[in-house]
Amino acid sequence: MKELVIISGKGGTGKTSLTACFAALSQDKVLCDADVDAADLHLLLQPEIRQETDFTGGNTALIAMDRCTQCGLCVDMCRFNAISDEFVVNPIDCEGCGVCVDFCPEQAIDFPLNTCGQWYVSDTRMGPMVHARLGIAEENSGKLVTLVRQEARKLAEKKGWDLMITDGPPGVGCPVIASIGGASTVLIVTEPTVSGLHDMDRAAQLAAHFKVPGMVCVNKYDLNPEKATEIEARAAFYHMKVVGRIAFDPVFTKAMVQGETLPEYAPQADATRQVKEIWQQIITSEAMIH
Repeated sequence: MKELVIISGKGGTGKTSLTACFAALSQDKVLCDADVDAADLHLLLQPEIRQETDFTGGNTALIAMDRCTQCGLCVDMCRFNAISDEFVVNPIDCEGCGVCVDFCPEQAIDFPLNTCGQWYVSDTRMGPMVHARLGIAEENSGKLVTLVRQEARKLAEKKGWDLMITDGPPGVGCPVIASIGGASTVLIVTEPTVSGLHDMDRAAQLAAHFKVPGMVCVNKYDLNPEKATEIEARAAFYHMKVVGRIAFDPVFTKAMVQGETLPEYAPQADATRQVKEIWQQIITSEAMIH
């Protein structure tokens, strides 16, 4: 099983647009949207949901007033001040540490699991996709990313396919770490800007730390060719191959407005040719072959 994870040190670099392009250019693969905090691959692929499952994670204290003697011990022990003088738990302030639950002399505090979001198995015109939606301000996104990847892998194995294409989260935090662990290779999509170089550098350091082979793609390179060259030099420092450059082209936006991938909307465009060349570089790379 080979898994390509597309990441970016920052948001807005074109990561999801490229993932959708690769989905259109490949065969016999399972798609995975691991950007559970702000999933948007579904906007281009219009999935038809076949399976929906709740995702639970973390706990929130809940005082049962019929058992509570209002001794005040929980109020005193809660370091997050999540329990009011009326013995009501504020779910926003509660960190789910469980101290109040363990020390309540009347065992009057319940500790139910939170439903943080949902994950889905869907059909798309590009093939099956596993994706998720995390609730607003909910935590445990790293756990949900791991779950989505595991389910996508199970689906690929069930179908006898050996390719997963994963749209990873932006940044370098817990969700990104959860998305690249055990991957065959990562593709870092970046832009020729100061912040693009800085955040690409952080993403490259993260991949190197976890010993995941990496490649780099420079999107909109012609907006600042000097910075693009600087990014490519930085990629070489991390022994990461630059698989290609993509020029700025409004056709990307036009395709998104129509709800289509670039190869579908403009198969003869220069940008499409550049994306196809990048895809060929990826699938013939050592990490994806061996």
